[in-house]
Amino acid sequence: MAEITFSIIIALLLLWLFNSMGNDRVLLPLTLWQIMLSILIGGTITTFLSRWFFAPITKLSRAMSQVASGDFKVRLETDSSISEIQELYSNFNLMAGELGTTEILQTDFVSNVSHEFKTPISAIEGYATLLQDERCKPGERRQYTDKILLNTRRLSELVGNILLLSRLDNQSIQGKKSLFRLDEQIRQAIVLLEPKWSEKDIEFDVELESLEYTGSEALLFHVWSNLIGNAVKFNSSGGYVGVRLERKKGGVRVQVDDNGPGIPEESLEHIFDKFYQSDSSHKSEGNGLGLALVKRILDLSGGSISAENLAGGGCRFTVFLPM
Repeated sequence: MAEITFSIIIALLLLWLFNSMGNDRVLLPLTLWQIMLSILIGGTITTFLSRWFFAPITKLSRAMSQVASGDFKVRLETDSSISEIQELYSNFNLMAGELGTTEILQTDFVSNVSHEFKTPISAIEGYATLLQDERCKPGERRQYTDKILLNTRRLSELVGNILLLSRLDNQSIQGKKSLFRLDEQIRQAIVLLEPKWSEKDIEFDVELESLEYTGSEALLFHVWSNLIGNAVKFNSSGGYVGVRLERKKGGVRVQVDDNGPGIPEESLEHIFDKFYQSDSSHKSEGNGLGLALVKRILDLSGGSISAENLAGGGCRFTVFLPM
């Protein structure tokens, strides 16, 4: 493009020159030599500019076209001698990487949702088919209907978690706040989970400092129900669960301990990721969204959560909420 523009300028220059010289043709040879020299110098400068400036821009334009067509793996070498071009390439590489990560996350999300829906639906279909068998005994019918109800609850929980997580992901601040007794809320969560921990004969050690807290009561109840529920779910019969609430500088700390199998070390850094399950066999009947929801709720509350394995076995989740 630059070469064409330069050629047009030269042609216009020649036209102007012949018109302005009139009848004075003696100076024509000298003038032509000057023009030829100007063309040579101009062409050299144009070629240099094309390679030095326009070529990198063209390269960037082609890379942008690749990204637009869905190729997020394209990268540009940031070895240009021009600092501005180098910075431009670096920003492009960063953008392409972020877009690629977003696409992977979206693809993984759809894949995980499909899998999580398929598992209980397949189970429901299978047990419903068995119920249609006229030879099915009354005891077997009760067993099959219990399995159908269990998987129906799993589906209901999954849908609820997906909807809640979607809503929270689109929030930047915590919703409606109210003043409530945090210790009483945690105690209520333990009581509501009583059928599950009684069935496994779980022993509870509860130390809750009496305090009032201002925050989203409904969302924080979800946090305690999930953490305590997990401590029961992943524990063995006759196990132990400890729950502590205490004031700390700048806020409050809640710890939930158990003496279960703990969390594999390689899973600790991913435990709060959406759909991540350290138990890949799905024996725990979870959907990998519970802790992701907990993390998001605490983020919106300005709080934090961490997980660690205990030296004597089991694991500990520590929540900090600012006051």
